[in-house]
Amino acid sequence: MKTFITAARLFTPTEVVVDPIVIIEDGRISAVSSRALMQVPSGARHLDFPQLIIAPGYIDIHVHGGAGHDVMQDDPSGRVAFEKAMAKHGVTSYVATTVTASMDRVLGALDRLGNVISAEDEEHQHVGARPLAIHLEGPFISPAKCGVHPTEFLIAPTPELFEKVWEASGGTLKLMTIAPELPGAPEVIREARKRRVYTCIGHSNATFAEALRGIDSGAVGATHTFNAMRALDHREPGILGAVLSSDKIMADIIVDGIHVAPPIVKLFLKTKGLENAILITDAMSATGMPDGSYQLGPFQVEVRGDRCEYQGRLAGSVLTLDRAVRNVITFADWTLQQSVTLATRNPARMIRADRKGTIAAGNDADLVFLTKDGEVVNTMVGGRLLND
Repeated sequence: MKTFITAARLFTPTEVVVDPIVIIEDGRISAVSSRALMQVPSGARHLDFPQLIIAPGYIDIHVHGGAGHDVMQDDPSGRVAFEKAMAKHGVTSYVATTVTASMDRVLGALDRLGNVISAEDEEHQHVGARPLAIHLEGPFISPAKCGVHPTEFLIAPTPELFEKVWEASGGTLKLMTIAPELPGAPEVIREARKRRVYTCIGHSNATFAEALRGIDSGAVGATHTFNAMRALDHREPGILGAVLSSDKIMADIIVDGIHVAPPIVKLFLKTKGLENAILITDAMSATGMPDGSYQLGPFQVEVRGDRCEYQGRLAGSVLTLDRAVRNVITFADWTLQQSVTLATRNPARMIRADRKGTIAAGNDADLVFLTKDGEVVNTMVGGRLLND
């Protein structure tokens, strides 16, 4: 059955359509235009959002969990609750992100997540954010900048180890964080590209030259920029200097006002711009839950308010992507349309999700319905409304 949707405005996100109409059939967008230029299809279901803005569904490419669920846990009911909770905040797709643990535990999590992602080709039984792929964050990271990742499980990258994690994921591994200064890192980055696994440099103490070597080897992104990275120095710019100055690399950032101070967020966005900045949450299982102790991979994190800590160090976040979008407006004086681009088109470009991140004919009917201030009113995943 066809559905047509009307609203006040629509962000593609790069263009604004006033008084839009979006036609949906079989979970896909079949047409999008202004009502002045398109005839309403007869016999179709009509959904009207007269005061709202239609935008592409948000995509979180770095998220560890939420609603009490950690993505490395074997907990199907918890995963459903997590995916529904994300959809309430406008997220329609996500990349399940692992943390460093024993190799057996990592491989087991990759196998389980890979099976879940592969099963997404079948009918989705609930309306919630859908897993697109896996992001391997660790164990190929620097002991000097590992954050809360357990140092005893860190491993130097080799093509053989990469092959092992790739096979465990069933080919669903799409992103991999790596410290480019580690022996073997450039070779593994090149090997990953052959498998269409896109490398992000991060958790790194790399010099400027070492970071550039990683980028020249094929790295395309940077993981939670500023956090778990060598500090910027005016004589040895380090990894941050490479990330901020290179047009070859996209960079993601946690905009919760805790991980990165608002003035630095503004500076980051001026540097990376509308084309190369991405919003992530780095959210953990405590997201949407009361204060307490929660799981992050193999360890417990204490959560008080918006701050998540393990042994006194920041450990993930309880940020939601819709709040990150609104924070960009506040911190950097960007428009809602610009901010939405960082949570839709740009993450889709990073992981080459061709039918996601933009509103266009042929794309998946993943939409979020926003107030003019960026508050989420409803979310549509594959043509199905969360609140219907």
